[in-house]
Amino acid sequence: MLPLKMTWNPSTGLDLGFFTIHYYSLMFVIAFSLGWYLMKKVYKNEGVEEEKLDPLFIYSVLAILIGARLGHVFFYQTELLWQDPLSVFLPFRFVPEIEYTGFQGLASHGAAIGMIVAMYLYNKKVLHKSVLWLLDRVILPVALGAIFVRIGNFFNSEMVGKITDSNLGIKFVQDQYNKYEVQRLTGIPNEHKAYQALTDDPQFANYIADIPYRFPGQLMESFGYVFVFLILMLVYWKTGLRKKEGFLFGLFLVLLWTVRFIVEYFKRAQIENREDWIFGFNTGQILSIPFIIIGVFLIIRALQQKNTP
Repeated sequence: MLPLKMTWNPSTGLDLGFFTIHYYSLMFVIAFSLGWYLMKKVYKNEGVEEEKLDPLFIYSVLAILIGARLGHVFFYQTELLWQDPLSVFLPFRFVPEIEYTGFQGLASHGAAIGMIVAMYLYNKKVLHKSVLWLLDRVILPVALGAIFVRIGNFFNSEMVGKITDSNLGIKFVQDQYNKYEVQRLTGIPNEHKAYQALTDDPQFANYIADIPYRFPGQLMESFGYVFVFLILMLVYWKTGLRKKEGFLFGLFLVLLWTVRFIVEYFKRAQIENREDWIFGFNTGQILSIPFIIIGVFLIIRALQQKNTP
């Protein structure tokens, strides 16, 4: 059970002494590994040659990472294109000074678009089936992966929610204080030791007390995706609806983006000091609506068709 009114200040990852496995990266590895295993079972069930699985993995990894990064830049941080263009594709910030940042800023809407484009190319070059046939099946590992990606966001204290007085509230220390601020406040030059001291040393208790409780938007979204994944698995393995081309993909679009739409009500705007509301909806909600509409269209279209082989 989720602890109530907790303070969240995790380490960056698993320290092996000679190397640190960052939790966010670990969640991606788990997502892609489980996705590969699940898609292998799907291909076996459908009688597709296993050698066509490895190219699918490569197409998917590139599509999700590139699409998610470009999606963030175009939808949420367009100014990077002219202020710091090299940072769009490189894990560094070059303005005002060169600093390693990792790839910060990945948008699920961009990942979705990138995945659709990549599946079209993969199908054309490798699989040679209907694109909808492929999308109906690849959404199973995608839905599973989305669960772990949001858990990774939680470890990174990203995508935090709005301030709340409810029992779901969490103090996100690393969201409130960046590494420069925490080093200045504690006087400790080592970033990780400084964060640890901030929560462990009583002399810094006032700084923790000033941090507001926020909804855990990442966990709320991840929890919703668990049900999306279970519903899709049930429909694929236990019903004949997978034979209706486009049904599963449409159902995926409706379920996943509805979860995203609802959770956006509890999440803080992704870009601070920017007007992010259009007709009462924020950017994430506006971008989710077309996916939901397309999903409804695909479901209706699929139900009007006869079963495909």
